[in-house]
Amino acid sequence: MIGASLDIPRRTVHDWISGRVPAGRRAGEQGCQGCGHSVHNFKELPPSYVYLLGLYLGDGCISAHPRAVFRLRLTLDAAYPRIIREAASSVRLVLPKNKVGTLLRPDHSVEVSSFSKSWPCFFPQHGPGKKHLRRIELSQWQHALVTRTPELLLRGLIHSDGCRFMNTGRAGWRHPRYVFANYSSDIRTIFTDACDLIGLRWTPAGRNVYVSRKADVARMDGFIGPKA
Repeated sequence: MIGASLDIPRRTVHDWISGRVPAGRRAGEQGCQGCGHSVHNFKELPPSYVYLLGLYLGDGCISAHPRAVFRLRLTLDAAYPRIIREAASSVRLVLPKNKVGTLLRPDHSVEVSSFSKSWPCFFPQHGPGKKHLRRIELSQWQHALVTRTPELLLRGLIHSDGCRFMNTGRAGWRHPRYVFANYSSDIRTIFTDACDLIGLRWTPAGRNVYVSRKADVARMDGFIGPKA
């Protein structure tokens, strides 16, 4: 009767009555007010979270599903299998107990996704509507993690909404350059703030941000690597 009235499987009710609570939370342990799991220790998140944050801000979204479950989706270009593998690995490292799926879509993009009740806790930027139509800012704990490894955030942002290209001039000169493009001025500010943390000079141009100085491009080459 309890299971039927609450739409919960009979076996789950039996486990609760027997004292077997979900693995993510022990009996008597204080839970997260957002998702009900054990309180999250964000300070102990692996560095790969910062890379995943960059991917999410650029090419990610979180959608609600039945029973308070959320789906994190990263839409990536199938032409870059190494980035797809690193994205999937980062999701696994952040929530090791959750499955990660990859799906090749007809438009030649690959969707990396994972279900969890906790995704809005890990990405408080989640909300209704497109990112560039609402306020996007890092929480205090996210800012602390980014300050430790701003290179990983920049890497994730470039791997999602940026690229390295060859800038040319009329006199025949050629010089590599990085660009990050995003409709959200808040996300562009997150990118430039990370550049400031490691002393990279940047130049805004509409919805684009360029890093062009030779020394800065060489430094970014060191932690971003080829887009492949």
